[in-house]
Amino acid sequence: MSHIPPLDPNVAARKGFRESEERLKRFWKAVDVAEGQGGQGPFWAVTLDGRTPKTPAHAPLRLPTEAAARLAAEEWAAQGEFIDPATMPATRLASTAIDRVPQVREAVADEIAAFAGTDLLCYLAEHPTSLVAEQARAWGPWRDWAARTHGIRLEVAEGIVHRPQDQQAVARTRALALALDDFALTGLATATPLLGSAVLALALQQGEIGGEAAFELSRLDEAFQERRWGVDAEAAERTAARRAEAVLLERWFRALG
Repeated sequence: MSHIPPLDPNVAARKGFRESEERLKRFWKAVDVAEGQGGQGPFWAVTLDGRTPKTPAHAPLRLPTEAAARLAAEEWAAQGEFIDPATMPATRLASTAIDRVPQVREAVADEIAAFAGTDLLCYLAEHPTSLVAEQARAWGPWRDWAARTHGIRLEVAEGIVHRPQDQQAVARTRALALALDDFALTGLATATPLLGSAVLALALQQGEIGGEAAFELSRLDEAFQERRWGVDAEAAERTAARRAEAVLLERWFRALG
């Protein structure tokens, strides 16, 4: 769910650039947002020199709240001489929510629910005891939160052998996902595989935990290994990118209200 095609090439073509060009030049000066009214109610559109950019499927880039639209608008305003889609995660989330998710909501909810069946928070390490204790201490409260708040009761296993979960818990996770609008569902579908946990993703979506904190919980084993053996620059770069994505998702959910 995190991959979205780059900026609509037809927009660039109308501005005098070839669709075959890999790097598209910035073709606007002023970035803003504008409120509008559509068939499904009010929306906020990103505007570039007063015109709304398009998603890869050629739909107007319209978001449900002003805060969400401004989050995407920040990315357009921050572009330099050339457009770099990799620096526009909120725009990619919005494009996915507009272009793809409405047609595949059931499948997206299935994928999120499947993570509840194999949730990271349910698989404690077998050893060493210090890591087992850290996981139990850090993850237990979030399993308890899911059970207490949403009736998602998940069983704990040790090691990597799969332990089937109660199908009611999986079904409840799916129902929670389907209850979200397309924009929040897109964020949840992005957060779940990033964190390896439907529970942490739901907590992030509902504002119960911040993006960085959720990410650190998701990588307890990785961080433990780094403390023992160190970390190389390439791994650190990957971790930083994933952490930044989690922080962006926190901002995304908060902007959606």
